[in-house]
Amino acid sequence: MNLARAVRDGVPATSGVPLQFPLYGGIFGMIAYTGLHRTIADWLVSVSNEFLYPAFIAIYSCVLGVFVPSGGSKWVIEASYVLDAAKQLQVNQGWMVVVYDLGEAGANLLQPFWMLPTPAILGLKARDIMGYTFAMFLALFPATLVLVTVFARTLPFP
Repeated sequence: MNLARAVRDGVPATSGVPLQFPLYGGIFGMIAYTGLHRTIADWLVSVSNEFLYPAFIAIYSCVLGVFVPSGGSKWVIEASYVLDAAKQLQVNQGWMVVVYDLGEAGANLLQPFWMLPTPAILGLKARDIMGYTFAMFLALFPATLVLVTVFARTLPFP
């Protein structure tokens, strides 16, 4: 509690941000060191195929990005099984990194974690910005899903 209070007092506009990262480290440890990454990769392979996997991962990354709003932390947690499943499905792994990031970008439009300091600095509330970011999500994310699926077919599997 003392740590949480100290962080809240030190950086009131973004106090929840630095407190999240140790939790992400714990999640990473549970996935990486228990074999759970292999189970998740096998599940991803079972529910997808080489054609739909990129769009599936973009949606997956977007949904998880709403709940774990840190692309870098999410990638550390999820890279092992996302790339393992891509390898099993013979989907270009480099492309999957790009696709994963595009899904995260979609999540940033739904839950704009990146803007936490901006409303505080400008004296705005999140609701003043959310309508614009949501409209951009509705316009861009479906197009992203189509493009990641089409472009994936042009990339060779190494």
